Amino acid sequence: MTQTRVPDTLAEFRDQFLELPEPERLQLLLEFANELPPVSEEVANHPEMCERVAECQSPVYIYVEVNDDIVTMHATAPPEAPTTRGFASILVQGVTGLSADEVLAIPDDFPQSIGLTRAVSPLRIGGMTGMLMRVKKQVRQKR
Repeated sequence: MTQTRVPDTLAEFRDQFLELPEPERLQLLLEFANELPPVSEEVANHPEMCERVAECQSPVYIYVEVNDDIVTMHATAPPEAPTTRGFASILVQGVTGLSADEVLAIPDDFPQSIGLTRAVSPLRIGGMTGMLMRVKKQVRQKR
């Protein structure tokens, strides 16, 4: 059984949210939206490699690479969906560079732990949870 543990970067992001008063947390999420790294040229040229995250109302696509047991996550989310884009950015920045075991050990309820459950709709939290579940599924398939 894999022991659950929040990797350092994701723990830092969570702590940043929890240190803020609730009304300011949404602003931080929007800042993350502006920091979503672009996908690699290979992924951009082959969108069929990406998996749609059905739990997201907005068209969010992810692709995970595992090379030498190191994970790289790619995600696209439209600018007109800033909260969803912010969640994607948190995951891309927090997952990329981790080992496969570290990714698989991320608690499934991480999206609920960052202090946004009252700031955004349950549907949006469900979307981030869907992203995390797909990342884990792809890591399990590709390791």
